[in-house]
Amino acid sequence: MTDPALAAGQGLDNQVRQALRAGTRLIQYRDKSGDAGKRLREARELLALCRNHGAALIINDDADLALEIGADGVHLGRDDPDLRATRARLGTRRIIGVSCYNRFDLALEAQREGADYVAFGRFFPSSSKPGAVQADPALLHRARRELGIPAVAIGGITPENGGALIEAGADMLAVIHGVFGQPDIAAACTAFHRLFEQTEVSAP
Repeated sequence: MTDPALAAGQGLDNQVRQALRAGTRLIQYRDKSGDAGKRLREARELLALCRNHGAALIINDDADLALEIGADGVHLGRDDPDLRATRARLGTRRIIGVSCYNRFDLALEAQREGADYVAFGRFFPSSSKPGAVQADPALLHRARRELGIPAVAIGGITPENGGALIEAGADMLAVIHGVFGQPDIAAACTAFHRLFEQTEVSAP
């Protein structure tokens, strides 16, 4: 997940290019600035980069922008439009993810309404979302047992603590500072990729 504050001096496109070259296959464009022109320009640049590297681009909180540039999907939070309405606009081929915070009932509802994945968190203290609710890894255990769609873990995740979340049942890790806040973005991505190779996943 991108963060414009972490791109200062490097350029967002340069940061994302490093992550993609290191094997990242899903980028979420996240920018809360409200500058529509900037968002449109950056999203188009990132989509072109993702296409060149065989990766997917998800837009955070903005189905209109996802439609305008032809992105691969959108991620919805609690204040975003209804999932069913968004699906009707985006069609069946685009990805829709939904934030469920620390509530499994929201994940069940999202699955019923056609979400492609759900996200839980924050699991650890996060500089990007310091006021976010605390989620328990038990949510990931339950997701692996009861859901038929992937579960994403988010919030303060590093290579040192991410393995426990994968073991608990996370299919993906959503990371901001742990990648784009690091001096060597490629090395950070590689460290996260190794977690999935090395971590033993708990049985459902």
